[in-house]
Formats: sequence, C-alpha cells, structure tokens
Amino acid sequence: MSYVGRHLNQCRAVPFDWNDTWLVVVSGDGPNICGHALLRAGRYFFHIAGLHARPYYLSSGDYSHYLDVNAKQELFKRRVYLSDPQGAQRKLEELSVKPWLWLGVPNNCVSYVEEVFSAGGANESLLSNCPVRWR
Repeated sequence: MSYVGRHLNQCRAVPFDWNDTWLVVVSGDGPNICGHALLRAGRYFFHIAGLHARPYYLSSGDYSHYLDVNAKQELFKRRVYLSDPQGAQRKLEELSVKPWLWLGVPNNCVSYVEEVFSAGGANESLLSNCPVRWR
C-alpha cells in the first residue's frame, strides 16, 4: 500500500520554517515521466496526491518512508527564497482545508507548489507543468 503523508488539520501544531524553503522533485508513478513536485519548509514537506484530495504533509522521517514505500527517488531539490513567508503560510492553510481537484496538466502538483510559492512572494513558475523541467 502506498503512503502519501497526513492531512494538515491544524497548522499551529506544526512549526514551519519558511526561511528554509525548497522545491523538491521526485520520480513519478508508473508511466509518469514528469515526476512529482513537493515543497519543503524546514523539516516538513507538502504536496498534493490524488484526483480529488486535500493536500498532505510529511515530516523528514515520513518523507524518507514515502520515498521507500513508493519506490521513488529524489531527482533534485532547489532552495527558494520567499519574501513574504506569512503569505505562504496563509496560502498553505487555505489550500489545506479543501480538496484539490487534480486535472492533470493544468491543475497538478506543480500548480499546487506554485500557488504557495507565489503567495510567499517567490517568482517561481513552470509553463510545462512537468516538474523534472523545473531545474
């Protein structure tokens, strides 16, 4: 059985370090050659998985378990500067309470990460929505 993390039900219970923010790209599932995008804030990882599901979070230990259980590899990670960390926090909280409708290319893991980065003042976007091209 796959493991994708836990739903974020209460943000104040988890200390996020937005001064240590990263884009993380891991290998995709099955025929997905584009990979999968997550964002990391300090010791926590956030991502969307599923056709209509709330976003998930993973601690550093959970992230290692996620990679192992799902036979994924970390392809690359890159630090991202946020000029408005509180904006990123607010957007993460907003997105965590409602299901994300995964529409494939137009509304996928990349667009989820982009929304949080953008709310945090980062100029990060990817036209193709294929995470492996985000380097």
